[in-house]
Amino acid sequence: MKCLGLIAGNGRFPIAAAVSAKKRGIKITAVAFIGETSKSLEKLVEKIFWIRIGELAKLFEIFERENIKEAIMAGQIRPIHLFKPWIKKDAALKSFLRRVRDRRGDSLLESIAEELSKKGIKLLDSSFLLSESLAEEGELTARVPTADEWENIKFGKIIVKEIAGLGIGQTIIVKNKAILAVEAIEGTDKAIRRAVRLGGSGAIVVKASRPNHDMRFDIPVIGLKTLKVLKKAKIKVLAVEAGKTLLIDKQKFLKEADRLNISIIAF
Repeated sequence: MKCLGLIAGNGRFPIAAAVSAKKRGIKITAVAFIGETSKSLEKLVEKIFWIRIGELAKLFEIFERENIKEAIMAGQIRPIHLFKPWIKKDAALKSFLRRVRDRRGDSLLESIAEELSKKGIKLLDSSFLLSESLAEEGELTARVPTADEWENIKFGKIIVKEIAGLGIGQTIIVKNKAILAVEAIEGTDKAIRRAVRLGGSGAIVVKASRPNHDMRFDIPVIGLKTLKVLKKAKIKVLAVEAGKTLLIDKQKFLKEADRLNISIIAF
């Protein structure tokens, strides 16, 4: 592979993917979103094109013009934008939204993948550049959960898979075998803050992908920012799905989790 398209959302995922591609000698042509994607990406890619959220036609036009045949999605575009009246949607996006079966994140991404395929662009597993950063099963940090915390992890991981399978969200916050909060369109961080307001400290966070998850998009991702949120919320346990969750800047992430005395578990 000589050149790869990158649909770059927010967070560290696009940055980490671009760094890995550079090490492998893969040239990246990125489509980035104004107000979402980090400008740091500019120094790491061969070409970058900035578009506004809502300019779907431009995304397709850029990849066609640049002769991109394979691409990945990395980083989230917050789905709440679809409900913001000031986001201008082009004709392509308006037509696209009329055709999709619903507006859940996974439905939208699957439909975008289909549109790319029609234009001869194959969407690849978005973790293939960072396979070494996928969480491996087991206890990943020095602190291990207490017996009570393990009971809540076992309780939560069954429920979170069901929630994720319904396309609601990928994260739940559990305390004393009760669900304090379920992630929806607001995102993980706000769901955690809501849970703490409702139930106080001592909760745990459980994160998982959908059953039969399509690894081309919407992979659960955690990084250093996640740890800051957990610390502020006084949460000591984060349980994630092994082989389906990316730990961005993995070694730094686990070292910082140890410093904060937070348990990271992959089930």
